[in-house]
Amino acid sequence: MARYDTVEVEGSAMRLCLAAPAAPGPHPLVVVMCHIEGLDGFTEDRVERLAGAGFVAVAPDVFHHHAWIEARDARRASLRDRRIVNDIRAGIAHARAVHAVDAARIAILGHCMGGRTALLGAGNVPEIGPLVMYYGGRTMLSWGEDGPTPFQTIARVRGPVLGIFGNDDSEPSPADVDRIEAEFVRHGIDCEFHRYGGAGHAFQNFLSPQRYRAGPAEQSWALTLAFLARCL
Repeated sequence: MARYDTVEVEGSAMRLCLAAPAAPGPHPLVVVMCHIEGLDGFTEDRVERLAGAGFVAVAPDVFHHHAWIEARDARRASLRDRRIVNDIRAGIAHARAVHAVDAARIAILGHCMGGRTALLGAGNVPEIGPLVMYYGGRTMLSWGEDGPTPFQTIARVRGPVLGIFGNDDSEPSPADVDRIEAEFVRHGIDCEFHRYGGAGHAFQNFLSPQRYRAGPAEQSWALTLAFLARCL
């Protein structure tokens, strides 16, 4: 079962959702970047599933710098890329402090907004290797004008990449996905992109019945576990 810890980052208390396999380690670590709803039931479910598959998993709450903002657009606008990178670093450090983690085997994964911030982390945190990016939009924008966009850091990604997208999505659109994939290819980064017809944004989120698509959700999660097992 997942548990919640708190660490201090830049003078602010940040919650983390963590889970680990029952067997003794060291284990690979997967950083799970939350979507716009934060550390909700979906994020906790992914953390627990990863632990069940043999990975230590940690999800940092990147919304900790402010009181919770109900309006989604305003909540997103409160985020700053530099702070998110520091939150990822703090999450890795805490997971290594409390669980048996193999520091040479660290991946990052995220859905929706978390797909964007997972790419941001992969391009800015040297310890991170493999990247799993689920329908991450707004990768070509800087949040808070805090430096390069996630897209501009693609050249610094150090591991293979698995991209999961819905063809009915508009953020990112199929054209955006093509551009992102082409940038990985241009830099010689091993990447595997999967696109699902009849699926839009957040199709893996079972908490959103209008968006959830069982077939693509199950298929893409099986691909994710196989990719992580192979790469870590």
